[in-house]
Amino acid sequence: MPNRIQLLQAFDDLLQPERFKDYGPNGLQVEGTVKVRKIVSGVTASRALIEAAIAAQADTIFVHHGLFWRGQDGRVTGWLKQRLALLLAHDINLFAYHLPLDAHPELGNNAQLGLKLGLRTLARFGEQELGFLGEALDPAGFSSAEALARHIESVLNRPVALVGPAQRAIKKIAWCSGGAQSYFEAAIAAGADVFITGEMSEPQAHLARECGVAYLACGHHASERYGAPAVAAHVAAQFGLAHEFIDIDNPA
Repeated sequence: MPNRIQLLQAFDDLLQPERFKDYGPNGLQVEGTVKVRKIVSGVTASRALIEAAIAAQADTIFVHHGLFWRGQDGRVTGWLKQRLALLLAHDINLFAYHLPLDAHPELGNNAQLGLKLGLRTLARFGEQELGFLGEALDPAGFSSAEALARHIESVLNRPVALVGPAQRAIKKIAWCSGGAQSYFEAAIAAGADVFITGEMSEPQAHLARECGVAYLACGHHASERYGAPAVAAHVAAQFGLAHEFIDIDNPA
């Protein structure tokens, strides 16, 4: 059985968190048992995920959204106290990787979302190269942003908001999972015909209409369900550990 320090080193070696300027601490956020037997992965370290991990008899949780963020109130009260109390009472390790998990070229959120949607990555763009730029694996491609939106809805099983040109043929596709609204202008500058992300803020609708580049918002949670289980499964296999992905539904 590996210990938590070996597990931390494996995650750090794979995701290289030192390369990123992030919004919170990456790595081991809550220290639990020394010896590790089973990892549960999920998107967010919510109380529901922690309770599900306890029920699954896991001693380690690996997530994209951890418990601590820059600018957060440091007092351990309310929801934070409740989550920490569960982790500490059950001696569970909590590992969280934010931007490093988005960025990994093969196992990260963006790479895995691209594979799920049938996209080939050709280049990276935007701050810290978090944005992915590519094309459809299918030579037929997508006849329009509307056709791409329907495809995403069928794959992710959730509605997609589309703003901008709906019928123009799609060649260059840019994507960046989660709340990557601010990457839209960089995607436009990179020559994208369409930009896929999780959320949309008010300014992006106007930019999509004025710049002629379609904007597709497919859900923050829905676009980030794939990196955590891919990384956790990869590291679990290295050490011969059990792994289970638990998806706590979130409409956001």
